[in-house]
This record gives sequence, C-alpha cells and structure tokens, in this order.
Amino acid sequence: MDFLTGLRVGFELLWAILTAEPMLTMFLVIFFVGSLIWAFVVNYLRQQKLRKSGILEVDKMTGKVFEEYLQGLLKHKGYKVSLTPVTGDYGADLVLSTTDKRVVVQAKRYNKKVGLKAVQEIVSAKGHYNADECWVITNNYFTAPAVKLATSNKVVLIDRDLLMKWMLEMNKAA
Repeated sequence: MDFLTGLRVGFELLWAILTAEPMLTMFLVIFFVGSLIWAFVVNYLRQQKLRKSGILEVDKMTGKVFEEYLQGLLKHKGYKVSLTPVTGDYGADLVLSTTDKRVVVQAKRYNKKVGLKAVQEIVSAKGHYNADECWVITNNYFTAPAVKLATSNKVVLIDRDLLMKWMLEMNKAA
C-alpha cells in the first residue's frame, strides 16, 4: 500500500466514525472551534499585557538607557538609587539603599538569556560595594547554569516576568 492509498483509507475511516456518531462530530467541532477561540483570546491578552507594561520599549533600549530606566523604576519601589560609573563599575550598574540594607544591581538588557558572567560579576561587586544583597535584572530570562550559580550565591534574579510585573505596578500608580 502506498502513502496516498493509506492516507485515503485513513480519511475514509475517520469520515465513517464521524458520520456514524453525530454527537461525537458535534462535540469535536465545538471543541476544535472553542480551542481556537481560547488560543486567540489568550494571545490577545498576552499582547495587551506586553504593550501595557512597556516591556516592548525596554527591549529596544540601549544598555545605558535601560540602567536609567531601572533607576526610575527602583526609585518608584522606594529605594534610594545611584548609578555607578560607566567604566570601572566593578560589576554593578546600580546601588540601591534603604535605611537597613544596601543592594548592588547588575542590569542586563539582552536579546538572549543571561548567563553565568552576569551572576559572577554581581557576586564580586557585592564585596566591593559592601552590599547586603545582590541582584541581576534583565528584560529576558536566565540560563540554567546562571540560576544554579545565583542560588548557591544568594543572588536575586529578576527576569522578564517579574520586571513586567513591577512595570505594570508603576504604570498603574502613575
């Protein structure tokens, strides 16, 4: 039996099953159409959330502009924020402080997942800046090795999802 004959027999069998039981046919059609509608609604809501958060604009920023954007975002979250020098920053882009703690932040505006190097840099910056905590913030996600290293060094990883949540909170407050 060649491929086309097998395909024809398969379609004939499927047609026989569907026409033999009209309720099954109706259920399958409703299920298929409902699944398509559900997929479109979920995709539409996801796109609305992306637009509303402003993450699409963040994705177009330069690294320096992203750092400045984070400065405003983190000030909105209640931190005193200072940017480190562009060169000689010892692995930190921002230094956050509250009355009881100091946090160093490595900002990575990437088109790909953030790897080990960012975690290594912020761990070294923690000691240099005498910080209590260290964070890496990205508009993307982290590789598995980066997550593993961050966990063992108590580095807080802020990925695209949490960043979008913070952005939406700031936009609501504005």
